[in-house]
Amino acid sequence: MTVEGTAARSTSRRSGGKRASTSRKKKTAATQPGEPQLVQLLTPEGERVEHPDYAFDPTPDELRGFYRDMMLTRRFDAEATALQRQGELGLWASLLGQEAAQIGSARALRPDDYVFPTYREHGVAWCRGVDPTNLLGMFRGVNNGGWDPNTNNFHLYTIVIGSQALHATGYAMGVAKDGADSAVIAYFGDGASSQGDVAEAFTFSAVYNAPVVFFCQNNQWAISEPAERQSRVPIYQRAQGFGFPGVRVDGNDVLACMAVTKAAVERARTGEGPMLIEAFTYRMGAHTTSDDPTRYRHDDERAAWEAKDPILRLRTLLEKENLADKDFLTSVDEEADALARRVREAVRAMPNPDSMAIFEHVYADGHALVDEERAQYAEYLASFADGEAH
Repeated sequence: MTVEGTAARSTSRRSGGKRASTSRKKKTAATQPGEPQLVQLLTPEGERVEHPDYAFDPTPDELRGFYRDMMLTRRFDAEATALQRQGELGLWASLLGQEAAQIGSARALRPDDYVFPTYREHGVAWCRGVDPTNLLGMFRGVNNGGWDPNTNNFHLYTIVIGSQALHATGYAMGVAKDGADSAVIAYFGDGASSQGDVAEAFTFSAVYNAPVVFFCQNNQWAISEPAERQSRVPIYQRAQGFGFPGVRVDGNDVLACMAVTKAAVERARTGEGPMLIEAFTYRMGAHTTSDDPTRYRHDDERAAWEAKDPILRLRTLLEKENLADKDFLTSVDEEADALARRVREAVRAMPNPDSMAIFEHVYADGHALVDEERAQYAEYLASFADGEAH
């Protein structure tokens, strides 16, 4: 399977959007003993390497764009975590460490492709043009997402683990019946890959040759359950049993994630059916802000993955190749800080969620048990001086 230009990668590099000849040669990626086999185009040391099946030669503007996307996404994510700690959000699911997997894959999509996320795809949402304040509104409890899925072809966040894989498959089957050449992508984690919904989605997508890409972000931990206790084989190999290809990519390599996803969606568009991508990455933070990862994993594990940081390796490349000067890096930092201020002000301006709204729309008509629970909760809230539990 190839992407456009899979033959040999050009040994010239681009500068300012124009090609500039160079004698620099890119090495072929080589996996160290004991490390997993995966597609990699940018090493943790910031060195460009080649892969025989996936080629991607980005312009300097594209490289700087990837860096900006990841930096702004990380800063927004950090601000959201802080807002939850300060009581402004009910919960937050951080993507810290998974920026390359999300930005690389999302930038490989066309506007007419359709995305089905879980609840951690903040970087994908950013690339699809969803206002970050809408994400925070959901976690504050004042809306169910706040954006129209059809405006950006980005579905609302899905909290039910794995169900979006079925939604994506059904949508992709519809796309095929309509005769469109767009693709569908479903994001989920390593824990969700053990859900029956995902297996059913694999079955239906294979049988109906649906134009869908399954993008699994294997961040090594399904809350406190390590990946090795979830599967006896690498996750991407599961695709073989359903009759379609799977590939494992370095999830901390934004270039490889871009190249592999581009190949997968192009394959789907041309009628070749589904594909499973396992982005091998790491959740550097907690599962959510209600989780304490120090109870089940060691600091040295996180330290080892911090050395593979997706943003650090791209910045190293930019600086090594003189593709980003101090002014550019400073401007990105300032833009990230401005984004953080904007979302903080927006969240603080949001109303407090209606505590009683949880009982609405449980049933189409009234229900005696719900009425009883509503009355009990109202009495509980009334026991506090300001009528609210804290």
